[in-house]
This record gives sequence, C-alpha cells and structure tokens, in this order.
Amino acid sequence: MTAAEVQHALQLPPEEVGRALLCLPEDQWFDRKSRDIAPRNLADAEISFANAEGGTIVVGLWNREVRGVDPAHVNPLKQAAIDFSHPPVRTLDRLVECLDDGDGGPGHLLVIEVEPGETVHANVKDRVFLRVGDEDRRLTFAQRRELLYDKGQALYESTSVPATSVDDVRMELLHEYAAALAHPDPSRLLTARGLATKTGELTVAGLLLFGEQPQLQLPNAYVRVVRYRGIRRGTGSRQELLDDVRCEGAIPEVLGRARSAIATLQPTRRALGQDGRFEPVALVPEDAWLEGLVNAVVHRSYSLAGDHVRVEIFDDRIEVESPGRFPGLFATDDPLEATRFARNPRVARVCADLNFGQELGEGIRRMFEEMRLARLADPLYHQTQASVQLSLSGVPIDRELESRLPPETRRVIAVLRDADRLGTGEVAEALSVSRPVAIRILQSLRAAGLVEWVGNSAKDPRAYWRLPGGG
Repeated sequence: MTAAEVQHALQLPPEEVGRALLCLPEDQWFDRKSRDIAPRNLADAEISFANAEGGTIVVGLWNREVRGVDPAHVNPLKQAAIDFSHPPVRTLDRLVECLDDGDGGPGHLLVIEVEPGETVHANVKDRVFLRVGDEDRRLTFAQRRELLYDKGQALYESTSVPATSVDDVRMELLHEYAAALAHPDPSRLLTARGLATKTGELTVAGLLLFGEQPQLQLPNAYVRVVRYRGIRRGTGSRQELLDDVRCEGAIPEVLGRARSAIATLQPTRRALGQDGRFEPVALVPEDAWLEGLVNAVVHRSYSLAGDHVRVEIFDDRIEVESPGRFPGLFATDDPLEATRFARNPRVARVCADLNFGQELGEGIRRMFEEMRLARLADPLYHQTQASVQLSLSGVPIDRELESRLPPETRRVIAVLRDADRLGTGEVAEALSVSRPVAIRILQSLRAAGLVEWVGNSAKDPRAYWRLPGGG
C-alpha cells in the first residue's frame, strides 16, 4: 500500500471515509487506533513512526468499526507528542468528518501525520520504539545505539543544497508525484515532505528525487551497469568488458534507465517458449534483481561521495554493490529477519509512493521467494568496510546438498571465484574465522566436490584452494 491510497481515502465523503480506511492494510506508513487510546500510548506509536520513515495514524477506527473521537479527548491526543515524547515528535494533525457507527450520526476522525525524525525519539520512560511492518517494536539498548548512529547519517538527506531552488526541479516528475498523492500544490508538497527548506532551497533528498541534474552537485549519485564476458572480472588484459552503461538523472529516471540496461545485458539461456520456439530466457528473475537495484539506490549512503551504485553482470550471476554499510539493525546472516530502518527515510517514502519497490522487509522476502521458485540459490549478502554487496546466482542448485554443507559455502565459492586461488589463511581472513574453522569448512566442500586443493604436500607453503576446473 502507498500513502496515496490513504490520502485518497481521506478525501472521500464522510459516509465513505471510515469504511475505506478500515479496508486498507496497516503497514510501514499507516496505522489505526481506537478512540479510547491513552495519549501516552498514542505517543509511543508516534515515536515508532518518527524513528522509522514517518507515516499516518488515524484515531477513531477499531475492531472493524468507525467510532469518531470524543471531542473532550481531542486536545490531549493532539498534545501527546509534546507531553510524552523526547525530543517531541513533529506531527501535523487534522479532523476529518465521518459517520459514527455507534449512533449513526456525524463524527470526526483524528488524522496525525508523523514526520521522520532526525534523531532518536524516546518516551517519558526512556523507551524507544521503531515501526517495523505493521507493528511498533521496542528496541534493545544495542539496537537503540545503532539507530542513533544511523540517524546521524540520515541527517544528510535532509540538509539543504546551497544555491538550489524549485527552478532546479524537473516539474513533470514533481507533478506526477503530486498527482499520485492527489496533492493540489506540488511546490508546497516539496516542503511538506522535507524535500525543500522553508527558505526554498532543495534538500539532498529533494535534489536526488526531482532535480534537473542532480549529478552536478552530487557527482556519484548514479548507477553504473557493467557487463563482463565469463564469470570473473579479471584484471588488465584478462578483463573482458563487454558493455559499460552510466545511468544518471533524478532517482526515478536512474531506476528506469538502469532497469532497461540490466534487462538488455542480463545473462540468458535458450529455452522452449510457449509458442513452441526456442528463445532467450533470463537466468535471474527480474523481480529479484529489480528489488536489489531499488534497495541499492534508495538505501545507499549518499554522504559517501567517492562511490556509486554498481551492477555487475556475469554469465552466471548479477551482483549489486551499494555504498555504505547496512543500517545497524540489519543482520546479513539472516536478512529475512531484518529490522526495518531506512538510511534515507524521505527518499524511501517518495519511492514507495511512486511504487518503486516494496517495504524493505517485504521486498527482501519477495526476492528470496522469486529465487527459490526459480530453483536458484538464495540471495547472498556480503558487507565490506564501506559497502554492501548482493549476489544473485543464475545457477540452479541442489537444495538437499546445500542443506548439508556449512552456511559459509557460498561465500567461500564467491571469494575463490573472484580471486581464482587462495591459501587457507586467506580464506580464513575473507570469512573472518579462525584457521581451524576455515580448514573444516574447506574440507567439507572438498568432499562435496565444490573446491579443489592444489599442493605438493600437506605442508606445502604454496598450496592453495580453487574452484574445480581452474587453471
């Protein structure tokens, strides 16, 4: 669901608005609350949204019923963010007319728009909550510390870009966005979404999303799509680079151009089509690599000015590398259990409104499902000191065999494929494990025929590991 659907529902006649809002699923950006909610509890929900990407809370809907707010309780609910959150969550509230299911008469829903916070918000008991999917999750001390660090990075997208104004905006893109939200004033929408300052300068997020030429001020805000021959990058004369496409413009344009380039350059195989003829079929499902591309562009660290998003295409796989490490609440060892937090909440919110990608948790789950349906290996995430790498293999796997092997199997194969050959100590260093652990992993892969050991004796100092068939 998108914010546009919520806004459309809120503009319906009083007799329809409540039912329409009850039909919408609660998610990362939308929640319903009972008219009887205590201001203290409402503040916890507002904190949860502010610590994530912002969103909309509608008070007066509960248990499939439309029950308008009690006029006597409206002011305490409006002041909940001021009274029970620290620092106070920034909100905009309004009353929307509805028909009350209780007496059938006129009533009002309290609609609260929560802005994404630029720091970590807590309640009066110093508890911190984060919106994850359709629930408000209380964070542990360690998670709170990581969120505080990442919120510091998130400030970058809200900083103003000097000497910019609405004149630097691609108006057709902005009008499309305003139309998607049914907003009557596109220029005012920029300020309302934190994409422009009150003095009229664009923020980094606004420039990235709607700028005429964002790369003039942010030179590395682009995607590079590279196609290699074979399964290795190679170096020097051994590097067989077939194509190199640079995708620039505002984020909606970058995503469109990168998608087109990947679709053209992606690895394929010949298969029998529905019309009885053999035709090229993509090795990696489009839904999987597209989700990886959108996540890389939306959630990258734009404050790291020295790098860009890279999509590298090989004969057997597609790899996506994004500048910046994962937000601290994301665990690469189990991405399906990721706690959602966006480094660039304003960029993420607008892209969701424009139907680019899905919620981070849901999108990753869908990526895994698409790869499994195609009988391919699960997406492989790897985090370096300054980037996140996603590998989507187009090689069918034996899941029964994979279940018997160490979880580090695919990482070992990946590093050997890139380096061609590695010693045991080098493998241990790449996996961040001890040498005995690396030996145990390598021996199990050797027994399965997935790697080879090359050496003259057990103590040969020049012995190394490689993939079968290597030179």
